[in-house]
Amino acid sequence: MLRFLILALALFAAPLHAQTRAQHQAEFRNWLGQTVWPQARRAGVSKATFDAAFSGVQLNFDIPGLRLPGQAVASGGQAEFRSPARYFRQDNLNAQARIGRQLAGQYATALAQIEQRTGVPGRVVLAIWGRESGFGRVRIPHNVFQVLGTRAFFSEGDYMTSELVGALQVAQDGHVPLSQMRSSWAGALGQPQMMPRSFLAYAADGTGDGRADIWGSPVDTMMSIANFLKVHDWVPGRDWGFEVALPANVSCELEGPDQARTIAEWEALGITRITGRPFPENERRGSASLLMPAGRNGPAFLVTPNFYVIKRYNHSDAYALYVGHAGDKIQYGVGPFRTGWANSDRLQRSDVAALQRGLERAGFDVGGADGLAGYKTRRSIGAWQSRNGLAATCYPSRALVQALGR
Repeated sequence: MLRFLILALALFAAPLHAQTRAQHQAEFRNWLGQTVWPQARRAGVSKATFDAAFSGVQLNFDIPGLRLPGQAVASGGQAEFRSPARYFRQDNLNAQARIGRQLAGQYATALAQIEQRTGVPGRVVLAIWGRESGFGRVRIPHNVFQVLGTRAFFSEGDYMTSELVGALQVAQDGHVPLSQMRSSWAGALGQPQMMPRSFLAYAADGTGDGRADIWGSPVDTMMSIANFLKVHDWVPGRDWGFEVALPANVSCELEGPDQARTIAEWEALGITRITGRPFPENERRGSASLLMPAGRNGPAFLVTPNFYVIKRYNHSDAYALYVGHAGDKIQYGVGPFRTGWANSDRLQRSDVAALQRGLERAGFDVGGADGLAGYKTRRSIGAWQSRNGLAATCYPSRALVQALGR
């Protein structure tokens, strides 16, 4: 901690000059030897593997979102808060669904076996695979040891350091040659984009050859995704959710998994499927939560516990909704959501964080002032609006920031 305090004081408000970068590089090599190597050795990593992994590896100061001592986030500028609508471009979804249907036919036998073993439908597995790496077609160019090493060094976070040690364990166990240890900017590996510790915990052999090859084997990739969902309590036989028509008298304040009730109970409030078809009978008896990712500015859904299992793969409502919708497109050929996404005010995440702090001052639980409007923030907005005689939209706006973010 002391070295970071000294560096922060020396660098406060100063550009990162070449001399400072060289100082960081030297600190990085010392940190690898003094902090990472002892942890790696305890995890069973040999010195030969450790040295080979970090041969020629230096800090990468261009990693998006990197926070350097005494400086703003490396990517520059303020992070924008955006409507979920950007996730659901139909040309992207249709292209993914087209490839997904082809692969569903090509791997029909393997997908049937995977569903039998895990209870996870093939369409969900294919949707995650497509979202994470374009079904293995997206180039993953970054050195995982450089990415995780840089992030762990600058954050001093136990999480990133443990992922770095996990990557060393993957190399030590010989799952893939070091030359193929490529990752995203986040440090995720292979076609399913698993973090190293997730790979060690959940990657699974789908071909029966004794290996879990998420780099070169589509079947192992699909099996690994399904195994992750199974271990995180996927409920066989249940869907992920349904787009619904929400009556005007049903408050958007009812959103959230902690307010779940059976679908039959939601029906009693007047909620129906947007298609007009009845809910499946087995689903009517099961619990579901109201999801309104854009408040009253977009479509509404009743989502089952499986939706929140998908969120364990990526903790984002929009991500899980994308996966569910893409899977439905792959298997059923569904069109866009029936309810469109209304235009929303353009805000920065700092604006939303200020709004959240204002709601906290008013006594609401927003789940933390992080600039991300999750369900706790959305329903808190609705409750504040109702309390003040306003129509409840349950979504951030410029007017709300001005009213509450001072």
